[in-house]
Amino acid sequence: MTKAFVFPGQGSQAVGMGQELAAAFPVAKQVFEQVDEALGQKLSKLMFEGPVEDLTLTANAQPALMAVSLAIMRVLETEGGLDLGKAAKYVAGHSLGEYSALTAAKAIGIADAARVLKTRGTAMQEAVPVGEGTMAAIMGVEMDVAEEIAAEAAQGEVCTAANDNAPGQIVLSGATAAVERAVAIAAEKGAKRSILLPVSAPFHCAMMAPAADVMAKDLAALLIDEPMAPVVANVSAEAASAPDEIRRLLVEQVTSRVRWRESVLYMKDNGVDTFVEIGAGKVLTGLARRIDRDLIGISIQTPADIEEFLK
Repeated sequence: MTKAFVFPGQGSQAVGMGQELAAAFPVAKQVFEQVDEALGQKLSKLMFEGPVEDLTLTANAQPALMAVSLAIMRVLETEGGLDLGKAAKYVAGHSLGEYSALTAAKAIGIADAARVLKTRGTAMQEAVPVGEGTMAAIMGVEMDVAEEIAAEAAQGEVCTAANDNAPGQIVLSGATAAVERAVAIAAEKGAKRSILLPVSAPFHCAMMAPAADVMAKDLAALLIDEPMAPVVANVSAEAASAPDEIRRLLVEQVTSRVRWRESVLYMKDNGVDTFVEIGAGKVLTGLARRIDRDLIGISIQTPADIEEFLK
């Protein structure tokens, strides 16, 4: 088995996530405490108890998802002696998950990652006034058709393919009116299903430029080391290890497409046959199987999952 360790993005959050881990493993509880302290808020209480509306806010969901992923990683290291540098050929994460991947690979410290993700979430939320931008999932068409739909719907506004998640699963992002037009056009162009997503902003498109400016400043001051395993970046769908390149790609990521399907295929082409998803939900495990039926997906989110994996 040649493994890549992958880390989920926004949308995988759920009230109660991490609670079982904190109760079962002191080292997991320490990660949540470290994140709480770094942010000066009881994020762990919000994760464990809700309310879901507050947890779903971008500025909370991003550091919270990273915290769960890193709590699991620390348990794997302390309980199972996992050495990520030896266990993984690559690490990768979906959007904010790229920060989790870099933190797991010891390129960024946990407290720093929490602070940067809080800033990122706030900046992305504030980049576009609420209601002016949105996203839609377009099912059952390939990228070339999705790009045609976006171009036809734009009519001078922003409308672009923001996430290439898996064959036939593409997310468009942009101005609300343009994305709504795209949903209507998609039906004419043979999409099986098109739905507006319950998001608070149009992520990964040109409308996020103000957030990219904020991140450029924030990341310039962040200490980034070389990761223990190369990170396959969302922007390039290729491996990166040099800290300055990682920094540049993280800034570009805010306005650029998440090339997840291509990233998975890049890792497969370079020998990976098993994707180990670390954190809340099983979204990436499902996507890996949709991208290539031969890939093995393992999801680790509970103490029982950890026990099974370490066996």
